[in-house]
Amino acid sequence: MTDASTTDAATGPVTISERAARRIGEILGKEAAGAMLRISVEGGGCSGFQYKFDVDRAKAADDLVIERDRAVVLVDPASVPFLAGSEVDFVDDLMGASFRINNPNATASCGCGTSFSI
Repeated sequence: MTDASTTDAATGPVTISERAARRIGEILGKEAAGAMLRISVEGGGCSGFQYKFDVDRAKAADDLVIERDRAVVLVDPASVPFLAGSEVDFVDDLMGASFRINNPNATASCGCGTSFSI
């Protein structure tokens, strides 16, 4: 499992940075076998949409599956268009440690980076 992205011709790739893959692998390593990180986009947050991160053990047939090293990330089909071309990264700075999505589709985002608008 070393593929950094999965490409769909209509949406473009969603990628996982090396830092994010390492952190996701650490998190999933503490979970029961078969655990995967699910990233979804929901309405809400201060900018209109927000990212949601969950550990999931069930993969739907139409989920986008992104694998890098020990990291397995799932994205539901409704969220894929919002994340097209995005990179999932992990940052550890003065604001704290968190996953950050560098999303080229976002026209604005909140200061903490957890919500965005299109």
